[in-house]
Amino acid sequence: MISDTRRANFVRLMAPLATDPPRVDVTLDPSMVETPEVAFRDPALESVWEKVTAGERLDREDGLAILRTLDLPALGRMADLVARRRHGDRVYFTLNRQLNPTNVCVLDCAFCDFAARPRNDPRAYEMGWDEILAHVTDDITEIHIVGGLHPKWGYDKYVEIVRRIREKSPSLTIKAWTAVEIDFFAKIGGKSIEAVLEDMVEAGLDALPGGGAEVFSQRVKEELYPHKIGEREWFAVHDAAHRMGIPTNCTLLYGHIETHEERVDHVLKLREQQDRTGGFQAFIPLEYQTGTTNLVERQASAMEDLRTIAMSRLLFDNVPHVKAYWVMLGEQTAEIALAFGATDLDGTIGDEKIAHMALADSAAGHARETLTRMIRAAGKVPVERDALYREIRIWD
Repeated sequence: MISDTRRANFVRLMAPLATDPPRVDVTLDPSMVETPEVAFRDPALESVWEKVTAGERLDREDGLAILRTLDLPALGRMADLVARRRHGDRVYFTLNRQLNPTNVCVLDCAFCDFAARPRNDPRAYEMGWDEILAHVTDDITEIHIVGGLHPKWGYDKYVEIVRRIREKSPSLTIKAWTAVEIDFFAKIGGKSIEAVLEDMVEAGLDALPGGGAEVFSQRVKEELYPHKIGEREWFAVHDAAHRMGIPTNCTLLYGHIETHEERVDHVLKLREQQDRTGGFQAFIPLEYQTGTTNLVERQASAMEDLRTIAMSRLLFDNVPHVKAYWVMLGEQTAEIALAFGATDLDGTIGDEKIAHMALADSAAGHARETLTRMIRAAGKVPVERDALYREIRIWD
């Protein structure tokens, strides 16, 4: 039996903001988007363009052609058309802060510079309640919570983190815990995935982030993260969340040892899940940061980033948004990605630790003015949102 509090929180997830302004036409109404003329230097893109203009679904070979092309001008126009058909010239951002309560983790993923081993690691940290709650301030509308799998923190501790944040800020949208963490909580709490999600929603959770998917390849899993959950467990968490009405995001970690084929297959598997449940709000391609793990000599080039963003937008025809996560891409590449199908920049972030402990070359936080400047520089209209993509203000 679902308690009254739990039921009220599920209702809250789906409710519109009471202060939402009415939607207004901005620079371009999606219904008025015209199909541009595109001059191709790569013949492999011509058949992809025919499908795009006809509104047909792309397949695996189309995705590979996109990742292999050198014809970036044509590719950008194709992906931008698809994005504008959905959102016009709107590009979304949020005023958010990332909270990473601890980096102590029982896992040993080869690509991770963030996690600290449970014993004798000088980089290890654990936040106290004052430090955790200091992340909750009046100038943000979303908090994003992810961290390590701490071997000594009990199940109730993780639920209490969400509850105390909700008590401090009843209106804040809380996006918390990857599928890896939810699966871990189920194990240490002796609960089902559904029961964990119910407890989290009752405490105040609004949505799940999409991290921990990495790339759905058994070959890559065995080499880079053999002790972490895989494809089956990750999908089980998100499927349960979607059935319960909890929106989530989804991700891809690229630019390490994965192949183009594995990258495309990953997106297609996510697309199949979205066909079944429709619960993904956004897809975030996450560029691997070499940091000190050095799985490859250098991280992905800007061209590879843009091809991956465009491939995501063109193949992922049933997810609303593709993010250009500026923390990992850098400002300039993220800004250009807004012309390659991305319609979200994430947010102001605050004191993010995961990418920056992997030596990500980006500012640790951005103000609203910086994000709106980036969006306008790409010829788009900035739209401020919360974690559930409810529009707060159009900065036109």
